[in-house]
Amino acid sequence: MLYPQRLGQFTREHTDTVAALLCGFLLFLGWFALHLGWLGLAFLLLLAAYVIGGYESAREGLTTLFKEKELDVDLLMIVAAIGAASLGLWRREYHLIIDGAILILIFAISGALEGYAMARTERSIRSLMKLTPDTARVLIQGREEEIPISQLKVGDEIVVKPGELIPTDGIILSGYSTLNQAAITGESLPVEKTVGAEVFAGTLNGYGALQVKVHKPAQSSLIVRVIRLVEQAQTEAPPSQQFIDRFEKGYAKIIVVAGILLATLPPFLWGWDWETTIYRALTFLVVASPCALMAAIMPTLLSGIANGARQGILFKNGAQLEKIGKVRAIAFDKTGTLTTGQVQVFQVIAVSEYTSKDVLKAAASVESYSEHPIGKAIVQAAGDLDWVGAIQVQAIPGQGIVGTFQEQQIIVGNAVFVQQYVTNLPEELREMAQSWEQEGKTVVWVAQGAEVMGVIAIADEVRSQAAATITRLKKLGVEQIVMLTGDNQETAHSVAKAVGIDRVYAQLLPEDKLDVIRRLQQQYQTVAMVGDGINDAPALAQASVGIAMGVSGSDVALETADIVLMADRLEKIAVAIHLGRRSQLIVKQNIVVALGFIMLLLVGNFLGNINLPIGVIGHEGSTVLVTLSGLRLLK
Repeated sequence: MLYPQRLGQFTREHTDTVAALLCGFLLFLGWFALHLGWLGLAFLLLLAAYVIGGYESAREGLTTLFKEKELDVDLLMIVAAIGAASLGLWRREYHLIIDGAILILIFAISGALEGYAMARTERSIRSLMKLTPDTARVLIQGREEEIPISQLKVGDEIVVKPGELIPTDGIILSGYSTLNQAAITGESLPVEKTVGAEVFAGTLNGYGALQVKVHKPAQSSLIVRVIRLVEQAQTEAPPSQQFIDRFEKGYAKIIVVAGILLATLPPFLWGWDWETTIYRALTFLVVASPCALMAAIMPTLLSGIANGARQGILFKNGAQLEKIGKVRAIAFDKTGTLTTGQVQVFQVIAVSEYTSKDVLKAAASVESYSEHPIGKAIVQAAGDLDWVGAIQVQAIPGQGIVGTFQEQQIIVGNAVFVQQYVTNLPEELREMAQSWEQEGKTVVWVAQGAEVMGVIAIADEVRSQAAATITRLKKLGVEQIVMLTGDNQETAHSVAKAVGIDRVYAQLLPEDKLDVIRRLQQQYQTVAMVGDGINDAPALAQASVGIAMGVSGSDVALETADIVLMADRLEKIAVAIHLGRRSQLIVKQNIVVALGFIMLLLVGNFLGNINLPIGVIGHEGSTVLVTLSGLRLLK
């Protein structure tokens, strides 16, 4: 089964690209053979270019015509190309066949670019599905039995061992552990959970074994809902795309109807002969072909994409380059986006008879035996100090750790735990600890014997460029900047204050973030979302522009997002907005030029002052002109 799926994926993603490349190659060979006078070979090569490059457009155009009773630009292009080729054969002006092939090639390239964009949804869904195991250990009459996730029922009891992924949502019946929920909620620190707490599929179990009761069907788990939300948000056509589709169909109708009228009425109205009439009608189809309009947009956007790539900004398609220039509101995830996502020692305060180094060495001596992220942060902070590991170390889950260091008992943990060993907590340290906790930091107390040595503040580091980025975005005229996070209110407001964000939404699940994005879109229309985790994927997909962190971002976030910051440099968001606004300006200029040329050529054709070669030169000349104009964004 796997091979056909992969073959199907290859066909969907690469067929259009292969067709465009073959069309261009055959067009070049046909042009070369034509100039050498090898007419038979030239005709065969150009016919192959027409068929290979125009097949998909002809199929879509005819399908739209017969099934939806609508005309579109695909069909118009085919008619114009065939008309140019027919007229070229009729009047022995073979360069017109080349012009028709060029029209087909332009549309083939456009179709290839669209094909790659369409494949993102499937890749995102496949990446999401990797987050949950295929099987679960179910307790059946006291014995463990592995069964597929799809066979789990509400009420089943499953066993999750240390280091394993939670297979489905459930309630803990027995056991105690820390769970890394960053993939789902975005919380920067593992969360301690025990009997009665809810666990989510796709989260990573820590050091303790858990017995979990399934309380909802597997297909209703949080991670499955994330998958559905990503799929739904990515398949919803934005208003701008709907407008383009309507414009394309309307334009095609007008041109085709006008072409038919021009090919039939002049002999009766103005006494034209039929040869002149058909000649003018075909010229009309060629000069009215929207190639210049198409070239007014794509070269500009591709140039902007190349410019962004040189600066570490990956635009996944040209539409997002346009949209980022229209952004009026931006939502930032906290953990891993505004912060580094790595906890570290923020500050150490010692009582008078000790130094901060003494506190760090004592804490590191016992925490070196811990796998907890806080313990690792303390050990890392004490890395350059002279210390050795403690002995007789004992960890008390959710509270702290005790050991013997330099023949003294060392106690490290929260305030309640340390108070079991010391007579009292110094008032000045208690006030400082409360202040840190209000700022969202984690406070670790360190004691030696019955005396408190000091306190250590642990925090997720705010990115150095975050505050400057927020200031720059405000200067660019972004009307609303908000922060979305699964963390608690205190931590969220602390980070928001540090970077200059006024509006905060905390303690959010993935679907909550999606709801916030939708509300912002109702008010501001074009909204960007910046995130890095799996929990951000639905919001990234729903946002007008999804922006992912390239280094710290999860695979799903990278696949779902429209723009990727390759080096996690937040300041590049302002650069992307500037590129987007420049692209909009250039596109508008190019559209004016393209429409101006079309109108001039149409007027000239109606007045009978241009022949087909002049019409083709004007048509192709306007295409080249707006293409060169679009290349300005390469600078």
